[in-house]
Amino acid sequence: MKTHLSWAAALVALSFLAMPCAAQSQGSVEKEILVLEQNMNEVYAANDLPKYFSYYSSDFTQWLPEGRTDLPQYETEWTAFINKGNRVESYDISDMHIQVGPSGDVVVASYLLGVKIRSPKGEVSNESNHETDVWFKREGVWKVVHLHYSAAAKKK
Repeated sequence: MKTHLSWAAALVALSFLAMPCAAQSQGSVEKEILVLEQNMNEVYAANDLPKYFSYYSSDFTQWLPEGRTDLPQYETEWTAFINKGNRVESYDISDMHIQVGPSGDVVVASYLLGVKIRSPKGEVSNESNHETDVWFKREGVWKVVHLHYSAAAKKK
């Protein structure tokens, strides 16, 4: 009986010792995703389409106000928009919230994205959008598999 209690106590103690490691791992995943989000939005604002699209998985889907799209459709539409002379000039990320899945290979990052876009005629629009990116880590590489993008309510 004492042997079983000793083993049970040892297992409980080991589980408590492992908890900080799991939390530390989750923290490192959060930091990694923060850097990826920053980098992805920087190349978005630089209008560097090849680098920008490299953040997305081949099985990527997204919800835009116009409906659901996949990666080939998004690449075609966004490339045409940029090729017409439209430019993303700047972005601002705020209210970042990161949720890491229990296995550490799935992350949901949601935030408010402010975007300044200049048209070919020089007109500037300032947009405020809610964005949610779902990241999967496959074969050691993080890629966005799903994105939801919708206009944020205007502040009163």
